[in-house]
Amino acid sequence: MSTVEKSVTVNAPVRTVYNQWTQFESFPQFMEGVEAIEQLDDKWQRWRTNIGGKREEFDATITEQLPDQRIAWRSMSSRAHAGVVTFHRLNENETRVMLQMDYQPEGAVENVGDMMGIVSRRVERDLERFKEFIESRGSETGAWRGEIKQN
Repeated sequence: MSTVEKSVTVNAPVRTVYNQWTQFESFPQFMEGVEAIEQLDDKWQRWRTNIGGKREEFDATITEQLPDQRIAWRSMSSRAHAGVVTFHRLNENETRVMLQMDYQPEGAVENVGDMMGIVSRRVERDLERFKEFIESRGSETGAWRGEIKQN
């Protein structure tokens, strides 16, 4: 398994930043390679990606969700990945978003890309685009304030 840890400071209140992150269907607007996410219920999403011309579809489940604090997930497919995103209030109008993701590269091409830091740079750019997305809007597109306890 490989691990990526990245963070970004967003010029918005923690509630706004967290609320936007719960809007999974908006991820294609700032995440490279994500074509669509369908929210199936409070815990489950179906992701459709196209990364380097390789199309995939998989389900992911939220394993823990605490409003304004953290969201943890794991994929439910042969491509193993899991992660957690945490939200840290720096002051009234600034939030630090920290993302940690564990994933398993498959095949020679993905392993070489992983060694070259391609996934790490992609995650960093996705977080920067999320920052631009929320800061340019000035508000979230929606919110889900429910709580999911870790099993």
